[in-house]
Amino acid sequence: MSDGDYDYLIKFLALGDSGVGKTSLLYQYTDGKFNSKFITTVGIDFREKRVVYRPNGPDGVGGRGQRIHLQLWDTAGQERFRSLTTAFFRDAMGFLLLFDLTNEQSFLNVRNWISQLQMHAYCENPDIVLCGNKSDLEEQRMVKEEEAKELAEKYGIPYFETSAANGNNVSKAIETLLDLIMKRMERCVDKSWIPEGVVRSNGHSSTEQLSEEQEKGKCGC
Repeated sequence: MSDGDYDYLIKFLALGDSGVGKTSLLYQYTDGKFNSKFITTVGIDFREKRVVYRPNGPDGVGGRGQRIHLQLWDTAGQERFRSLTTAFFRDAMGFLLLFDLTNEQSFLNVRNWISQLQMHAYCENPDIVLCGNKSDLEEQRMVKEEEAKELAEKYGIPYFETSAANGNNVSKAIETLLDLIMKRMERCVDKSWIPEGVVRSNGHSSTEQLSEEQEKGKCGC
């Protein structure tokens, strides 16, 4: 796909405490590599990837492929950057919320991050995928899988144990988030939550295009 050759521009935001592996996970997804020498993100950074999304129809058969340009925004986890990062919440359509399986405090802080999202995102019920990262460090694990699953179920969000080091579940987590976003756009009657700039290659905004498609329900917001 060339630079302008896509159907949707989708922005995801990775968030969580400093040091949980946000930068490494996104780098693993976009480049298929692991770099253990990343320095702490200052403010905001982002990576990009082109994918083809094929929604499953009622019969389970994949529909026409939709060309997606993913922007994966990487946020600083430190408190001193919080006002900067929360300013980006409203422009993102989906959120990868990470904690470190070897750091219990980063898991306890998940509730705070979700509260921040509920206050600053496009609605009180944004699409979030929770990732317990560094699953390859099993001997250093401090958070039980059952605890994390219980928290995810409480908030009604998917949970994956990921490893930026070996790539385990990284693509699956991001693909799950993309599927949630595409289904939300399809079913929402009110398109006002969709950020500006989610454009299609034919010149129509995604809001205009989606309004022309069959409306299948009300927005989950």
